[in-house]
Amino acid sequence: MPENLELPLALAPPPVPRSRQKKSLVEELSSFCEFGRATHQRLTRCQTYCGSTLAVPTFVNEFWTARQRAANRLHEISYRACFKPQLPRFFIERLSAPGDRVYDPFMGRGTTPLEAALLQRVPLGCDANPLSAILTRPRLRPPYMENIERRLREINLSDPDDFSEDLLVFFHPETLRQIASLRKYFRLKEQSEPLDPVDDWIRLLALNRLTGHSTGFFSVYTMPPNQAVSVKSQRRINEKRNQTPPPRDVSRIILRKSRILLANCHSQLRQSLVRMAEDAQLLTQPAAATPQIKSESVALVVTSPPFLNVVDYSGDNWLRCWFLGIDPASVKLTVPRKVSDWQMAMSEVFRELHRVLRPGGHVAFEVGEVHGGMVKLEEAALPCGIAAGLAPLLVLINDQRFTKTANCWGVDNNFKGTNTNRIVLFGKS
Repeated sequence: MPENLELPLALAPPPVPRSRQKKSLVEELSSFCEFGRATHQRLTRCQTYCGSTLAVPTFVNEFWTARQRAANRLHEISYRACFKPQLPRFFIERLSAPGDRVYDPFMGRGTTPLEAALLQRVPLGCDANPLSAILTRPRLRPPYMENIERRLREINLSDPDDFSEDLLVFFHPETLRQIASLRKYFRLKEQSEPLDPVDDWIRLLALNRLTGHSTGFFSVYTMPPNQAVSVKSQRRINEKRNQTPPPRDVSRIILRKSRILLANCHSQLRQSLVRMAEDAQLLTQPAAATPQIKSESVALVVTSPPFLNVVDYSGDNWLRCWFLGIDPASVKLTVPRKVSDWQMAMSEVFRELHRVLRPGGHVAFEVGEVHGGMVKLEEAALPCGIAAGLAPLLVLINDQRFTKTANCWGVDNNFKGTNTNRIVLFGKS
């Protein structure tokens, strides 16, 4: 590299563990060509809070596959702004070992905790959104199909809770009665005891199948399943498409999706997941204060924090919140509007990550380009991590062509930076 990093000696990067091929991560990234492209190297520059100039080695390539369904099918749960399982796998395989604790402080749908458990690491996760633990926990202890079928036969789907007739813009009246009956079943069950793994799984599948754009969902045609539109917007969709909600068999749809998710779940994998889940921690609270996680106990953090006012999480999840009996307005999420606000929030999180991370551990912090590509959050994240005592090691930019999720939104490739994953890698001495 033609330029040197201008850093205090105390922040000199710790050595990166060598892989099984006895290459350092930097060496591997430099020579990476698994998908037919050579790595492009450059520098990412920013100013630290103490006023010094920082230039971090940056590696650009396609580092994991863009193919759909290339990971375990347990991951196939929709959630807005989630990354591919291949992203945490890339870092988990290289920067941790079986039995290590791997943590995501903004776990979303639980991609990092689940991938960690699949790779025989102990999963830890945190999110202020109560949906996150509900979406993650059942997949760490998946039930058998025969138990799911038996439980669905036992649940009375003709005994509904009260519901708003506005929901009939999404659901056929009979389908809505089944959904409201399922909602009532879970509400009453939770009043007396925690849900067992079978009920936990069925609730997850019901949430996942509420609305979508195919016959595999409870609803009439609507937006993709990671975003519930408003009642008013759905009325417009129905009018434009000249559609009315058709009847759906709730149990049959849950069973069909269950078979898909459990397709790769052989007995040995189940045993491994259950073993990892015994020590798992899934927290519902702000990421900047997690006293339940022991200091210096985490080997690796892989996470993607909230971006700049990009996603309306509570708006997207209002229908899921209805099903769970959660008031969306009560869920306080970090959705900063300005870079300075984002940095202030992330600085608090980095200080907590420094506390829980063990010496020699790493933080892979995935950010993105926002505001039409004019703002690159990796440049904003670097001084936050440094101020918390972490050492910046490198920036990895995974550059790929869009796959079907992005195309269905009509977004062109290489537009607004949404075709890249931008990961800042920090280490703790």
